[in-house]
Amino acid sequence: MSPDAVGRDEDFQKLFPNEYMVIRMKHTKGKRNRVRSHHALRATHYAVCGHCGKEVLPHVMCQNCGYYAGRQVVDVLAKLDKKERKKKEKELHEHEEEAADKGKELSAEELSHK
Repeated sequence: MSPDAVGRDEDFQKLFPNEYMVIRMKHTKGKRNRVRSHHALRATHYAVCGHCGKEVLPHVMCQNCGYYAGRQVVDVLAKLDKKERKKKEKELHEHEEEAADKGKELSAEELSHK
């Protein structure tokens, strides 16, 4: 050891006379594995957006349409440029038409033609 290191070692012993070394026991394989058994990742569960039908994290606003709990929180279209806005509006209108068709009850004539 260099003389400088010896001086630092003695200073440390003066400051902390009983705390020079920490005795560590080797952890067994079983102990290691029991600790690691709680480190597993869980699968993410998604909810379905009530407005657009996309998968979203629960209790989080939908990034696609800006709706949360059945009402619009953020106007997503305002943040887009003209080209992207047209594309998104077309997408939303198609979805609304599909939803309207699903909600509509079919008559006997319409069922027979399908």
